[in-house]
Parts: sequence; C-alpha cells; structure tokens
Amino acid sequence: MRRRTFMGKMGTGTLGALVAMAAGNVSTAGAASSSPLRYLRPPGALPEAEFLSRCIHCGQCGEICPNRCIKYFGIENGTEAIDTPYIIPREKSCILCMKCGDVCPTGAIKPIPREAEAILEDVHMGHAVVDENLCLSFQGKTCGVCYRACPLPDVAIYVARLEQPHVTDKCVGCGLCERSCIQMPQAIRIIPDRG
Repeated sequence: MRRRTFMGKMGTGTLGALVAMAAGNVSTAGAASSSPLRYLRPPGALPEAEFLSRCIHCGQCGEICPNRCIKYFGIENGTEAIDTPYIIPREKSCILCMKCGDVCPTGAIKPIPREAEAILEDVHMGHAVVDENLCLSFQGKTCGVCYRACPLPDVAIYVARLEQPHVTDKCVGCGLCERSCIQMPQAIRIIPDRG
C-alpha cells in the first residue's frame, strides 16, 4: 500500500470516529461501560469508574501476564479507556495467576494472594452463564469440557447427569470455561461485572 493511500485511510477512520462521537453515537464519558464489546477487566480490578481514575496506562499488568491474555484498548472503547487493560475470554482467558495485581503501581488492580479463599472473596471479573440450547450436555451428548477447564471445580461450577454444567454464585469470571467450550457459538459465556 502506498503511503498516500495509507494516510488517506487513516484520516478517514479518524474522521469517522470523530463524527460518530459528535453525533452522539459514541460516548466518551462512561464509554467503557456502554461498549458493545464484551470484555473483562483483569482480576482484582476496582469498580470501573475507580479503575479508570487510577489506571495510569503503564502496561505492567500485560507485561507480567504469563498467559498473555491482557490487551489494551485503542479508541474503540472511548477516549477514557485508551490504553487500559482488558481480556476477551473467548480469545484468551485469565488463568488467575494474580501477578497483574502484584505489579500495578496505583492499586487500580489490587494485589490478591493466589489462594482459593482470597480469589473467591476478591475476584469479580464476571459470571458464567450456560445456554442450555447450545450446550452439548443438555442436548444428550456428554461433554464436560467447561467443568474440567475451571480452576475452581465443584465450587464455581459442578456437573449433573451427562456432565451438564451448573454455575454457582462462586464463579469469579476468569473465562477459562468460555475459552474451552467446543461449541460455535460457545454454549457458556462470561457476563462481565464491572460495578
């Protein structure tokens, strides 16, 4: 692609985003909560408004992440969220290593010990929901992949006959179940909890 063509396309994209903002189609204030993108904040992230006020966009959380599941927003989620960390569980989910909170210099992601009790108490990324119309185990075919992927089996999720998954209120929303689901579209999804 020639430089002039590239620059023209970049200008058109930026202009389109600015026009959408001016027209009210994209909000900059509170944009992170109104995004059509279903995403999670890292484990230990403060409620959204406080998280956004504390995050200094340093990138240390993503650098330390051994699973490389943490990405950073561009303009697609509003100007307030630029360079803030997020996770898309279907692409790559959180393994609950809790390292991101250890390196966060501002407390936007609070440090949480890598112990089951502490994780259950302080991690509120979201909550898994099973679509029984898509889940193979509810269609009479034994699966159980989501149950085996869960780092908190029999606590956050348990299985009934034919390995039908049932999510409890102890689910922290790491997304490992969604990532592992073999159905397309996935039969289990994380509903974000950003307070």
